[in-house]
Amino acid sequence: MSTPSYALRDSRTMLRRNLKHAQRYPSMTFSVVAMPILMLLLFVYVFGDALGNGIGLQGAANGRAQYVGYVTPGILLMAATSGAVSTAVSVCTDMTEGIINRFRTMAISRGSVLTGHVVGSVIQTMTSLVLVIGVALLVGFRPDATPVEWVAAIGGLALLAFALTWIAAAMGMVAKTVESASNAPMPLTFLPFLGSAFVPPESMPAGLRWFAEYQPFTPVNETLRGLLTGTEIGDNAVIALAWVVVLSLAGYVWARWAFNRPAVK
Repeated sequence: MSTPSYALRDSRTMLRRNLKHAQRYPSMTFSVVAMPILMLLLFVYVFGDALGNGIGLQGAANGRAQYVGYVTPGILLMAATSGAVSTAVSVCTDMTEGIINRFRTMAISRGSVLTGHVVGSVIQTMTSLVLVIGVALLVGFRPDATPVEWVAAIGGLALLAFALTWIAAAMGMVAKTVESASNAPMPLTFLPFLGSAFVPPESMPAGLRWFAEYQPFTPVNETLRGLLTGTEIGDNAVIALAWVVVLSLAGYVWARWAFNRPAVK
């Protein structure tokens, strides 16, 4: 059997291991799914009227109905980032319990351990996205995307989840405790708040507006909103893809470096 075949076999084994862990300990999976849904309901039913009218979304429908279409892409973006926390926690748990050090001594592909964590987390995240989309449709989200645009939107979210999961895996590798690992990815989850996900950057103070316009999640969000609701995308798609590639490479290199460090005695 060739080296790539061994790596693929070992990665499948590690993926099955992590999916079984997710089934046995569903609380983390539940939080990954529940948080975006709760945020969607909060922003639609508590803030929807005020924000929809306040940012100029008045139309034939009331502000809340208009705001659902505006905020749902941002909530989907948040859902794509939410799996980072569970990844960091599961990787750090393996580290602190000594399982990673044991895997390092075994005749398995070294990359398969982290690959199993990352792919398993992406699968959970995509499941969360399906549920969030379903709830969004129930509360009034009415996208006009074609099948091709839906595929592009879901593919973009999957790539973003993949990139952030590698970063989270690296955070879990270097974290000293499970508690610190659970806190480290939180900025990734809430960074969409400081972009165009919930209100237009034009409504923000000058310094914050500059940050919102140039941080990585804004072009991703604008591309997603354009694909689903038909707004202008411009060059956001190219910028978003560039950010995803950079984040993926940075997370992968960092995670592999952390995994290949000598074990601490």
